[in-house]
Amino acid sequence: MMIDFVPDETLYPFESRWFDSSVGRVHYIDEGSGPPILFCHGSPTWSFLYRHIVKGLRDQYRCIAVDHLGFGLSERPENFDYRIAEHATVLGELIDHLQLDGFVVVGHDWGGPIGLSAATARADRVRGVVLGNTVFWPIDPLVNRAFSVIMSSRPMQRRILGQNLLVERFLLGELGRTLTEAEADHYRMVQPTEEARRGLTFMPKEIRAARPLLDQLAQDVPALLGHKPTLAVWGMRDMIFRPKVCIPRMHAAFADLDVVELPRARHFIQEREPDEIISAIANRFP
Repeated sequence: MMIDFVPDETLYPFESRWFDSSVGRVHYIDEGSGPPILFCHGSPTWSFLYRHIVKGLRDQYRCIAVDHLGFGLSERPENFDYRIAEHATVLGELIDHLQLDGFVVVGHDWGGPIGLSAATARADRVRGVVLGNTVFWPIDPLVNRAFSVIMSSRPMQRRILGQNLLVERFLLGELGRTLTEAEADHYRMVQPTEEARRGLTFMPKEIRAARPLLDQLAQDVPALLGHKPTLAVWGMRDMIFRPKVCIPRMHAAFADLDVVELPRARHFIQEREPDEIISAIANRFP
C-alpha cells in the first residue's frame, strides 16, 4: 500500500522523489547541491524529522533524506521483511542508484545501524559519519531488553497497530509543546491505519532480533569507518541511548571524533535542537 498524505509545503518545502527498489517504492528528498549528506531516520519517524536541518544545510550541501519502507510516504510492501538488515539493503540500493560518492552518512535511532550497515559495505565512498542517540553494537542493558519484550507482547503490538502507540506516546509524548498540532499531525498522518503501521511493530522486536547484524557492525564500523571524520551529537537526557554508556563506545570506535552535547534534549534531538545540529555538521564537514 501507498500513503496518500500530502505534506504541507510550508512545513515540508521539498520535492518528493521516488525510487523503485527491489522490494518496494521508496520516497526520499534530494535538496541542494554540494557534498552529499544522507540522512537516515529511525522509529517511528520519517524524513520530516530532518526538515529543519535540510533547510539549514541545503545551500551548502546536497541533502538526501530517505523514508524507509513502512515509514513516511514510502510503500508498505505486503511481503517485505521489516528487519533492520532488510532496510539496510534497500538503503544500499538507493545509494548505488544515486551514485553517491564522498557522502556523509547521518543516523539517528535505528537509522544508525541502517545507515552504517549500508555505509560499511561502501566504506571507500564514505566521507564521514554523524551519529545521534543511536548504537551500532548489541543492545544489552536490561531496561532496553525489557522494553523489547514488553513492546513485542501481543497486547502492546495491538496498541501499536490500533492506537499508533509509538507515535502518540513515545514520539509526541516526549516532544509535547515543541511541536505545533500541524507538525504533530505530519507524524500521525503517515501512519494512518493498522495496515500502514505494520512496519512499526517490528522495531521493538529488533532490539533482540537484530543482534547478529549489531554484532557484525560492532566489528565492521571501527575496522572500516573508524578512521573517518565523525561527529556525535547527543541528547544528554535520553534514558534509552544513555550518554554515559554510548559516548565512550563512540570514542573507542572512532579515532577522529567530535562530540556535541545537547544538555536539554532527550531522544528526538532534531526537533529540540536543530540549529545546534546544523552548526555542528557545517563545522565538522566544511
